[in-house]
Amino acid sequence: MEEFYSGFAQRARDLAEKADPFTRRRLLDLAQRYELKSRPGSTYGRPSPPARATPPTVLFSGSGEA
Repeated sequence: MEEFYSGFAQRARDLAEKADPFTRRRLLDLAQRYELKSRPGSTYGRPSPPARATPPTVLFSGSGEA
């Protein structure tokens, strides 16, 4: 799977060489995302959310009766 995304990243870079500035920027951003996906053990460029230290607080308190 890594080779698949790495190949897509290279194709996006190749296309970016011939593109207008706006499209070039978008293609290079896309290539960077594909590169992140091609790395084994990657979380696709997204950091894991931090673990909660405490349980969520209750928004409403009371008996629950209307």
